[in-house]
Amino acid sequence: MKRLLLIILVAAITTSFTKKEITWTAIGDSITYLNEHQDETGNRITKGYMTRVTEKLPYIHYTNQGHNGWTSGGIAKEIDNLGLTKTDVYSVFLGTNDWWAGRQLGTIDDYNNNTGNNTVYGSFRIIINKIRSLNKDAKIILITPMQRLDFVYINDMKNNAWGSYKAKNGQLLSQFADAVIAIAKYEHIDLVDLYYKSGMNYTNLVNYKRLKDPQTGAYKNYVYPDFIGIPFNPVSDEYPYPLDSVNMTFDGLHPSDKGFSIIANMLVKIMKNYQ
Repeated sequence: MKRLLLIILVAAITTSFTKKEITWTAIGDSITYLNEHQDETGNRITKGYMTRVTEKLPYIHYTNQGHNGWTSGGIAKEIDNLGLTKTDVYSVFLGTNDWWAGRQLGTIDDYNNNTGNNTVYGSFRIIINKIRSLNKDAKIILITPMQRLDFVYINDMKNNAWGSYKAKNGQLLSQFADAVIAIAKYEHIDLVDLYYKSGMNYTNLVNYKRLKDPQTGAYKNYVYPDFIGIPFNPVSDEYPYPLDSVNMTFDGLHPSDKGFSIIANMLVKIMKNYQ
């Protein structure tokens, strides 16, 4: 009898310390996509935020639904064709491409009234509706876009964009972050606020941008905001972000290992409570 009680006690203790397996679908753009595509970063990153989360919480298993260059509108349009499945957790990390594409942000009324895919608010409603149709009890985490500096794609310098320090189509990226925050508040769902609360900002996204001095033609390392307005020629100039310039991002937009570690830590703080 004592032996039986001991076996039961050991089993109970073991069970109490065993974490429930959790499935996670990470929906996003290139920042999510790059988790499995380090080669497309010039191997400047070693692993993305999902891998880092599951290293710290090994009972969580992720599916990468990151789509390179997509907006929330693109995700919403194709939401029934992405092969999304029922999982325990869904994160939605979108908005930066919507801003650069000049999509109309809309208002919270577009979200509340499910007005369709013509605005960012409407796109998020379509995405969240789909998630809830797959699992009405799912945990949902919204992730705001992060601040960005001048982006230059490492594999094609003609693919470049200015930073969020100025408006695109009359809209600031901060407004898109505010929209994600407003939706999370309205829905009472978890939020990872990269724009305002990650510590990743214009002063540390890169250490410098290497450009030709307009007066002398000699290359010079410019820190933010000194490089704003200095011309960059993708045909003739050197890549403006040498390895030594890498800080929170490796190209002005996409997180470096340091940046991905911050994102992962913010997610872990939330997801470790999902038991």
